[in-house]
Amino acid sequence: MYSAGFYPFPTEEEHWAYWSRHIYYNRYVPAPKPVYDKLLKLVQDKDYFVITTNVDHQFQKAGFDKQRLFYTQGDYGLFQCAKPCHQKTYDNEDVVKRMIAKQMDMRIPTELVPRCPVCGGPMKVNLRSDDTFVEDEGWHNAAQRYIDFVNGHQHGKVLYWDLGIGSNTPTIIKLPFMQMTYKNPDATYATVNLGEAFTVEQIADRSIVIDADINDVLNSLLNC
Repeated sequence: MYSAGFYPFPTEEEHWAYWSRHIYYNRYVPAPKPVYDKLLKLVQDKDYFVITTNVDHQFQKAGFDKQRLFYTQGDYGLFQCAKPCHQKTYDNEDVVKRMIAKQMDMRIPTELVPRCPVCGGPMKVNLRSDDTFVEDEGWHNAAQRYIDFVNGHQHGKVLYWDLGIGSNTPTIIKLPFMQMTYKNPDATYATVNLGEAFTVEQIADRSIVIDADINDVLNSLLNC
């Protein structure tokens, strides 16, 4: 699905026939396993904050406190102007479901192609892929809450828990977590990543590295 998102569909009707399904199954269909629910059970009584590059809204759907979440890369559930002509996003659930219900022969009806309510131009999903990504008011508020949380926890016992962060976007979570662990001698860096779990030499003595499936690890922790 990730690769298909870059396909140059020849028409807007075909583009949105595919993307409506992509959005629906990643954003609006329940997750196949209760991984997020298990994670919430582990942290709900802790002083936690979640920064994620996921765009599927699963943290909020599982019940995580919205004030303790920062989605850095956008949200499948939001549209934005493709230019963009203004810094605002729009909920898309209703129109996405209509696109799926009305499409035929891998096309949606032309009247369902989303248009910017300000300039009338094309819309796109609010996903960070280039410099047209809209960082709306909600994004900036969440970013500030994350910065405030990090600044307020520079000392003392802190766990920087990296769950499934690979090599695609390491500069957003993985490397900053390692750097913050290095600066705080009382901090611990933990990573759970099947097939790509590692740390760096400078914090090896304060790292927990688990090469395993996240769901299995959460089950083990809940059963301790």
